[in-house]
Amino acid sequence: MSTPGPATPVKPVVSMLLAREDLGPALVERLAGYLGPPDLVGPWWPFDATAYYAPEMGPNLGRRLVSFLHLADPACLADWKVYTNSLEQAFSLGGRRLANLDPGYVARERLVLATGKNFPHRIYLDRGIYGDLTLVFGQGRWQSLPWSYPDYTQGELPALLELVRQKYLWQLKAMAT
Repeated sequence: MSTPGPATPVKPVVSMLLAREDLGPALVERLAGYLGPPDLVGPWWPFDATAYYAPEMGPNLGRRLVSFLHLADPACLADWKVYTNSLEQAFSLGGRRLANLDPGYVARERLVLATGKNFPHRIYLDRGIYGDLTLVFGQGRWQSLPWSYPDYTQGELPALLELVRQKYLWQLKAMAT
């Protein structure tokens, strides 16, 4: 029989898909007011993995990854998504989203993102929000799954996520001493 215990704290991240690069600083500031100070604001790079978002958000999208200093309870993930959904609405223009914000967390062995869309591999969390097991960490690297988003498995993101994971592991080690 397993004995339930408290969850290990996780490292909050938000993956930002933006219609305009200049929206990044204002969004990071609002996110910091909710999640605490960022400890990594990744570079802006062109997002060309899919045209799925172009009809709503326009062409020439870019992505930026942000991680946050304070570790948190993974049970808060649904709340983070509800908050980022409100930011997406606040930063919309004429009914058109200018930002798609995917909050999630890095743990030792996984990257989980929050979504409002249900699929067989997603687990219901709360308030209409699901957890998506996006990547797993094993054999010294981030590994994709059949449903992993293509831009999470190549280009800038894997290296940034490895940096976030290293910071997270250092934080866990510091907590244990």
